[in-house]
Parts: sequence; C-alpha cells; structure tokens
Amino acid sequence: MLRILGKASSINVRKVLWACAEIEIPFEREDWGAGFKSTRTPKFISLNPNATVPVILDDDFVLWESNSIIRYLASRYNGGHFYPVQPRARARVDQWIDWQASDLNRSWTYAFMSLVRHSPDHQDSRALAAACSLWSRHMEILNRQLESTGAYISEDGFSLADIPIGLSVNRWFETPLDHPDFPAVSAYYERLSRRPGYLLHGRNGTP
Repeated sequence: MLRILGKASSINVRKVLWACAEIEIPFEREDWGAGFKSTRTPKFISLNPNATVPVILDDDFVLWESNSIIRYLASRYNGGHFYPVQPRARARVDQWIDWQASDLNRSWTYAFMSLVRHSPDHQDSRALAAACSLWSRHMEILNRQLESTGAYISEDGFSLADIPIGLSVNRWFETPLDHPDFPAVSAYYERLSRRPGYLLHGRNGTP
C-alpha cells in the first residue's frame, strides 16, 4: 500500500491526500514534521535530503516534492481523466502547477509568515503591505484565468492543476488580510467545495 510521510496540516501533504481522494488511491499516512516525528533524522534524510514533507513510498519507489508526487500518482494510478496524456493538454496543466509553485507560492510567503505564523522576523509593516499587494496581483491573474475558462484552471475541466491552486485559494481566504473582490476566484472556491476531497484536505479551516 502507498505510504505517505507527512503531517496532515501541511499544505504540501494535503496536495497528495487530495490527489489520492480524487483518484481513489488507498494509502497509509504517518505523521512526520514539526510537532511529530523529526524529519532531521538520518532515517528520514535517507529518503529526502531536504528533510521536508511529503515523501511517498510506493513499494520500493521513493519520491519527494509534492507536485512531482501528484503528477506521478495521476500517471501511475489511472488519473488520466484529470491529467491528460496528450502533450499540449498536459503542458497547459503543467504550466499552472509550475506557476503555483514558483510565482504564486513566493508571493504569499511574507504575508503568511506574518499574519498566520506570527513570525517575529516578518513584522515589518511596509514589507507586509508590499507582500499583500504582490499576493493580490497574483490572485488577479488567477481571477482572469478563471473568467476565461468559466470554471476551472484548464478550459477542459477539473485537472491536476486545480489541486495546488485550490489549496492556494484556501490559504488566500483563510489568511486575515483585506481581500480584493475577485468574483471568479470566489465562485471557484465554492465550486471546488462541492468536491469531497477538497472539503477533507482543502477547505477544512487549515490555511
């Protein structure tokens, strides 16, 4: 059985859990990370040299990096209905997964650390204002894409890209800051919330 190493509150672990829910993959999860078993042990570092979660063990195959994991799971476990095989369709999905990991993910770091984690190193008011503005600009990009497709990130319907981006949208709404009015993002949030996997691992009150 697939083993998932990582605490369920981690946004990156929740990507994997939601993907498993969508593809109906049975798994066992073990709590690793802050507050649980340490990822700094030689045992864990032998699996992931970055000492971060999640890590999966699929028989004798070990994989880390959450977006790589969900791509692998969709490819291995018949997830072609939301991770297309056709190269151009897959590339459109991949570009939004990569956008979330690079541009969108970086845009929220300071604001999230300040407003949710209450990090003493992230309490500069000007830096916070700049971070909130940057985060909003990226959410505006997302809003335009959703206006264009009318439903999900891909014009072809729900796809693997909606997992990391859907979790990012949850983080946006759960972080206590002024949220500009992005109607397409709000509608997307409600649309995703009709998916049982999202309610379990996305819109569950955990930013």
